[in-house]
Amino acid sequence: MSLTPQLPLSRTRINRDAISRKIPGFLEQIMGEDTTRVVLIWRGEALLAEDSHTRIELVAPGGVLAGSFLIYLGVTTQSVRDIPEGTRIVAAVLDDVTGPLVSKDMARWVSARTMAHALDDLDSGIVVEALAMANWHHAHTFSPITGAPAESDQAGWTRVDQSTGKDLFPRTDAAVIALVTDQHDRIVLGSNALWEARRYSLLAGFVEPGESLEAAVIREVFEESGLVVTNPVYMGSQPWPFPASLMVGFRAEIDEASLADIRPDGTEIIDLRWFSREELLASLGEVLLPGRPSIARAMIESWLGQELPEGS
Repeated sequence: MSLTPQLPLSRTRINRDAISRKIPGFLEQIMGEDTTRVVLIWRGEALLAEDSHTRIELVAPGGVLAGSFLIYLGVTTQSVRDIPEGTRIVAAVLDDVTGPLVSKDMARWVSARTMAHALDDLDSGIVVEALAMANWHHAHTFSPITGAPAESDQAGWTRVDQSTGKDLFPRTDAAVIALVTDQHDRIVLGSNALWEARRYSLLAGFVEPGESLEAAVIREVFEESGLVVTNPVYMGSQPWPFPASLMVGFRAEIDEASLADIRPDGTEIIDLRWFSREELLASLGEVLLPGRPSIARAMIESWLGQELPEGS
């Protein structure tokens, strides 16, 4: 079965309601309704409720400062806490003037990258969608085609090139991540040059233009480790809006003839280690593994057959 339903960043209780986005004036209309709820985003982080470390603040439209950039996220598909089914959800993206006016307490601003697993399905889905769209808008204030200013339209789901009238749509960068096993069912983990010392994870990389997901697995694993893998099999997928990726997980087996050629590429990957289940569990004090919100951790736990301890 796919891992996707278990992944913290893949959970949601939002219907994105694409039809309503195209209604002229729709965003302004729902921001005039007291039943609408708004998540506040600043510097890639969401505002926590004052009385909770695991619940996002969802404010009424009256609590949104003028000039905030608005994006319609959709409508709730069931009642959660005090948010009824059918509630319209909007994201308000704040700048460095309005953000501190909302809250100067930096502990209340949290990143989905570290906190998603602690949020419920509603909050996790809201924050991931809001952050992904906020990042896209930030990177596309000008048209990549003409360089002309591009203005938000369709309730925040397109930008319009002001010189040509052409609609610009959000984009996602596909990346693959691979759980590679040998004939003894050991996994290989790599340490990235940009990470803190002792941190190891699965091998991963971006899909290139004109390339299938499976071909990307084979290429990326070979480039980073020298290993040749066969038969990539899909395990699940997860949005990773830091800033705009979709992580697609695969399991793959090595061609045993390539085992002697294993070597880190020396640029991205500086060390590679094989682990049996027993060896990985015995190394937890020495080796740091991916955080709980990541698909890499879920893939490792699926292979391991149990959850990893908190803090590992």
